[in-house]
Order: sequence, then C-alpha cells, then structure tokens
Amino acid sequence: MEKEVVVLDTDKKQCKSLCDLLTDHEYLSTAMSSYIKMDHYLDDSDCRAIILNLDNVLVTNKSLKQLKRKNPSVSIIAFSERQFHPELEEALREYISVCLAKPVDPDELTYWLKTIYENNEKPI
Repeated sequence: MEKEVVVLDTDKKQCKSLCDLLTDHEYLSTAMSSYIKMDHYLDDSDCRAIILNLDNVLVTNKSLKQLKRKNPSVSIIAFSERQFHPELEEALREYISVCLAKPVDPDELTYWLKTIYENNEKPI
C-alpha cells in the first residue's frame, strides 16, 4: 500500500520542505494550496493523512466536518503558530487528530504518520 499524504499549505517553501521530509521517510506526498482542489482530489485517492496549515488555509468547523464525513478514513494533522483557535474548537475536538506547533518537529510528524498508517483503515 502506498502511504500517501496531502500537504495543504499556501506557503510554497514550507510546503516543499514538508513534502521533502515525507519523501525522505518513504511517503508519497502531494502538495496542495487549495482546500477545494484537495477535497476533489480526495475523491479519487486512497490518501489516509492530510497535513493542514491552520495559519494560511481557511477552514471552518463545518468544512472539516464535511471533509471527515466524506472521507472518514482520513486523519488530519494540523499545525499552527497559534496555540489557541477558538473558532475551530469543534474541529479540534472532533475532526483534527493532532495539532502540532510551528515549526513542525520532523520526529513528531513522522511519529503521528506512522501511527496513522499502522492503524491503516481507522483514523486516529
């Protein structure tokens, strides 16, 4: 099974860095800068993990709820400079598997991805 991860980030340099890290750890990375394009992409993909930059990608509780309903086997790993996102309280509690601090610690990220793919069909 290919271990595909979508990186949703509008910061091209940061996105490339994360994709390079994923490639180094034998994940198939797909860079995206649009939530809408990613949503359509997932329709034809076997992706199990999304890395989401909460600082530059506009998402809402509703959009993440719809994403998880449509793709229940996908786990969302978010990251942000901010420690608190009151506007995403429901999403952080229900739909986002883990939220990492920026800059993303490579060991922490690969730990969570390993956990996701060890659980295979079940989102964390």
